[in-house]
Amino acid sequence: MTRVPRWLLRHRITVEPYVGDSAYGPQYGPPVEDVPALVAETVRTVRDREGREVTSTAQVIAEPDLNCPAESRLTLPSGRRTRVLSVAAHTAPGLPTPDCTEVMCE
Repeated sequence: MTRVPRWLLRHRITVEPYVGDSAYGPQYGPPVEDVPALVAETVRTVRDREGREVTSTAQVIAEPDLNCPAESRLTLPSGRRTRVLSVAAHTAPGLPTPDCTEVMCE
């Protein structure tokens, strides 16, 4: 497996993985700080995990083993906190392309 080269992941983010809902709202796991990523804060129309068309204001590329389910919270390099809309694992077994995780944020 070829992984996305770490030298391309120039930004650092903090991930608070979504673990479920409670009577008090969404629950998150302990924050994971200093996660290497490549962040683009641009506006795009994407589909969320339920198939609805939504607007994404940040896209994140990270290593393939990133633990970041939909609804997780991210803190971007700009300091802005955002919610994860969708997560896609990009793999191509047997091909010389880098595996990575793509995260779309609101």
